[in-house]
Amino acid sequence: MTEQAEKPFLYVVVCGAGVAAGVGELITAAQERNWEVGVIATPVAMGGFFDAAAVEAQTGRPVRSAWRTPADPRPFPPPDAVVVAPATFNTLNKWAAGIADTLAVATLCEAHGLGVPVAVLPCVADTLAAHPAYGSSLERLRGMGVRFADPYTGAAAGEGGRPEFRWERALDLLGSSRGAGQECVG
Repeated sequence: MTEQAEKPFLYVVVCGAGVAAGVGELITAAQERNWEVGVIATPVAMGGFFDAAAVEAQTGRPVRSAWRTPADPRPFPPPDAVVVAPATFNTLNKWAAGIADTLAVATLCEAHGLGVPVAVLPCVADTLAAHPAYGSSLERLRGMGVRFADPYTGAAAGEGGRPEFRWERALDLLGSSRGAGQECVG
């Protein structure tokens, strides 16, 4: 068995938010923690929110955004864990409602059935987070065992500029789940 095949596999789901440009930081941190990484992006995220070519070079795998045909080989092995970062208002609400209209959201819906750990770094403006659907969605997802970091609004804190988006926090949330494979999240 090759060294690559022995590493646990992490799916990183990227949504369309400005901080998505830094997803390479998460990939680097995951690789340093011995994860193999594959990236799945929402269609909006693919519209220029991050450098897909750079991510493909970093992971050695294609960035996925669309479903494959039955004749196409699976580009990723099954996940041992999933990270959603940045996680947007739209994706979180669709996921909680089971609206699997994109590969990214369908992957998140399937992760629950697989029993793999899922960590989320929400990136939602306070004005959207105030919508009642958002709170209900977070409650449902937490009930499914999804692990959340504190929300990132991108708002400037005090005198300084915008706070850093703490990509590594997603890996911390997975904790000892690395390589857990079929352990149940909930």
